[in-house]
Amino acid sequence: MLKADRIARILDHVASAGSADVHQLSALLGVSGATVRRDLQLLDEQGLLQRTHGGAVTGSVNLELPLRHRTGRRQAEKRRIALAAAALVPDGAVVGLTGGTTVTELARALCEGRAGERGLTVVTNAVNIAADLIVRPEIRLLVVGGTARSASYALVGPAAERMLTQYHLDLAFIGVDGLTATEGCTTYDEMEAATDLAFLRAAGRSVVVSDSSKVGRTTFAGICPLAAVDDFVTDDALTEEQEKTITDAGVRVTRA
Repeated sequence: MLKADRIARILDHVASAGSADVHQLSALLGVSGATVRRDLQLLDEQGLLQRTHGGAVTGSVNLELPLRHRTGRRQAEKRRIALAAAALVPDGAVVGLTGGTTVTELARALCEGRAGERGLTVVTNAVNIAADLIVRPEIRLLVVGGTARSASYALVGPAAERMLTQYHLDLAFIGVDGLTATEGCTTYDEMEAATDLAFLRAAGRSVVVSDSSKVGRTTFAGICPLAAVDDFVTDDALTEEQEKTITDAGVRVTRA
């Protein structure tokens, strides 16, 4: 198993279980205890979890994992979601893209096939997406400036929000960290939430793209009520009950 995959699985396990000891992780990953201890030490130094003296992992995990640790998780689902979302984009559209792994997959999907003939304009606040698209001369790229967040590679804050008021987007695609009928769309950072909302307000059609694991979760900062969203594109693991809750709020659901 690659080191990046081990790190992601350790973080997943500790985030869901709250704690884990070296023996558990060694069995889970199929590696030696010494390897696990080195990985835990690295994650402790990065502030992503806390080690105990006995070698156990406990407590304070930073729930918003950096983008580099989220890339590759549920990749097949995100790829299908991205292709389904890309199919919503008409030729000549002005498209807003926020940060996040699923939206990053969407940016790649927009570059495939007839990208050179489609005449798309992409407005984004995600520096990783901008880096991918800047080498694509067939796509007109506009980058929204702001304060950089290392966790998501997004540029957020009042500067970004003011800039977005100057534009009209045909569609805005945002990722979320939580989605419920009562709390709506949520994320981990309040500045990022406000910038995501500015994207939605600038758009004629607002689309949330997210795998179904985010449904039923609520995170720290509210982006918008569910009724403010036009479309939700997700994977086919969404339950019928979850889909009904979302469609009852007036949101169109696409399963990929």
